[in-house]
Amino acid sequence: MQRDAGQRLRVVDVALFYGERSGGIRTYIDAKARFARATQAFEHHVIVPGPHECHRTGWHELPSLRVAAANGYRVPLGAGALKGTLTSIRPDIVLLHDPFWNVLGVAAHARALGARVVAVHHGSSALDAAGMPGPDRMWQPMLRAWMRRSCAAADAVMAAIDTTEDLGRPPDLPLRFGVHPAFRPHIGVPRGDHVLYVGRLAREKGIAELLEAAARTPEPWPLRVIGSGPLARRLARRARRPDLAGRVRLAPFVGDPAALAREYAAARCVVMPGPHETFGLVALEAACSGAPVALSASAPSARAVGALAETFSAGGLLAAVERARARRPDRAAAAALAARSTWDAALGAELGSLRRLVERRALRAVA
Repeated sequence: MQRDAGQRLRVVDVALFYGERSGGIRTYIDAKARFARATQAFEHHVIVPGPHECHRTGWHELPSLRVAAANGYRVPLGAGALKGTLTSIRPDIVLLHDPFWNVLGVAAHARALGARVVAVHHGSSALDAAGMPGPDRMWQPMLRAWMRRSCAAADAVMAAIDTTEDLGRPPDLPLRFGVHPAFRPHIGVPRGDHVLYVGRLAREKGIAELLEAAARTPEPWPLRVIGSGPLARRLARRARRPDLAGRVRLAPFVGDPAALAREYAAARCVVMPGPHETFGLVALEAACSGAPVALSASAPSARAVGALAETFSAGGLLAAVERARARRPDRAAAAALAARSTWDAALGAELGSLRRLVERRALRAVA
């Protein structure tokens, strides 16, 4: 289906991992929905799993079963309802945010409707393998094969990392992130002495390694952990052992950006310990809030944060945390980072990329 000149682009985001207490994907989609409503620059639809089928303007929940109570993740009951919803929307662009919702069948259906399909690569075989039981080397080849198969029918790949190793092709479009206006330096918030972790409590996030690093430090600094996930009970047991007793405080997921910004600002430093991050939005939010940050040098957000971060490679987590704790906050640099890291800028640039993708197809059809 060809769109008339001047018509708004019709964009659909399909996201399996849109959980009640999830992180980057939910943050991205919520920001995009706000941007679409505020600017009216494109027609935006979101399709996610829900407890029952529900359709309202721009929002579609399809029948599913809950599979991860800690984060609210759900698995859809087949792809029939998804295909039917796409048929009723008649999109120009479909962005598939995971490789698991019958991506091949859905991609073919979307393309038959005249849409361009973008596979959004939020993860990696290394990240997903790290979250599975057993050796990573056992899972990684299987995960990589599935990722390649799932993206084979996509017109373009969007990612913040180099996808060549996983997908056999580099990204065609950059995956851009921004921060909520609440994430800015907070002058009136007293800076504490604690190290802060915010995120999913899961093996692949490196949270267990952070607790072990805290247990080895000569100075017994406190550690505050905010989030939910499958490792919650294990971490609570580990925190009660003598080398960490009284030093670790576990707190529930914080969904309000203003409250989370105050948590960042009150920390001595914020740590993102995972070695396989495919962006790392927590580091960008924390740095914009004025907190020193420690994160893996391989995380794409390390480039965005720049001199406001202490980075580490294998074996260097504890040293990076100690360097970040010793830093004085640079509020002027944090404010400048926040000013250039808005969702409006990120999503405006993304919209331009999507328009060019549709225009290239139209030009080829004319030729």
